[in-house]
Amino acid sequence: MRNDDAWPEDLDPLAERAVLEALKQAKPKIKGAAELSILLTNDEEQHELNQQWRGKDSSTNVLSFPQIEPFGPVVGILGDITLARETLEREAAEQGVTFEAHFTHLVVHGFLHILGYDHLTDAEALQMESLETQILASLGVEDPYAD
Repeated sequence: MRNDDAWPEDLDPLAERAVLEALKQAKPKIKGAAELSILLTNDEEQHELNQQWRGKDSSTNVLSFPQIEPFGPVVGILGDITLARETLEREAAEQGVTFEAHFTHLVVHGFLHILGYDHLTDAEALQMESLETQILASLGVEDPYAD
């Protein structure tokens, strides 16, 4: 769903490919049909969501709102991922990557959060970033964590 008309067209296939590859490589237990919502929004709305749900007074590139237990079976409504267009554009330019590559990275990152992965501790970050890098490589996206 788009809440900001300035998003490029035809991102659905990129998002679908990213989620399906993450499912394939993360290997969660799939128990049936599942639904995931991805909201393409702007910094203003993302700021509001970040403040309301995380108590942070700023926008952010991606937010995930899981509706399943961490590392639980994949079935039913999995949750929501929101992406902020202006932040995504700015970060892609700063990192010297294409908009599509950074979009793919953030969809994978957000979806791994839906599945239960996190990066609050060094060990969690290492596990999540390693899986992200592996998924992205299979999608033709360079390692976003490389120095």
